[in-house]
Amino acid sequence: MFGRLERSQGSEPMSAINVTPLVDVMLVLVVIFILTAPLLASSVKLELPKSDAASTTDAMPSVSLVVDRAGQAYLDNRPVPLTELSQSLTRTAALQPDTEVQLRADENAPYGKVIEVLGVAQKAGLTRIGFVTDAPAVLAAAKAASP
Repeated sequence: MFGRLERSQGSEPMSAINVTPLVDVMLVLVVIFILTAPLLASSVKLELPKSDAASTTDAMPSVSLVVDRAGQAYLDNRPVPLTELSQSLTRTAALQPDTEVQLRADENAPYGKVIEVLGVAQKAGLTRIGFVTDAPAVLAAAKAASP
């Protein structure tokens, strides 16, 4: 047996799949989905009026009040009738009187409906109202990017 090499039995192939990398990738995708889902869920499509002074402040508590092109009112991105809107805003004013109403109205929304919604907010006790607009540069960039 001199000069003869002995062959040892190698290990058998593994029949189980290592799922650790798959779980890692899935967890990363879940985190990305959780972070981006609220951004994609902006529900009301509006064409906001343009203004050079367009800016928002997030320093104080606020509620989002939207009036779309058809005159439908939305409170924090959910459609509400004016009676329910009045009740919700009255509760908000009772809890936090310094809450700002951030009004986003489509530029083609009926003027009377916008004034009616503003009246409901003021009657509820919310007197801090901010008008949300688009900056003209944002509009030009958005139109240039669309085909």
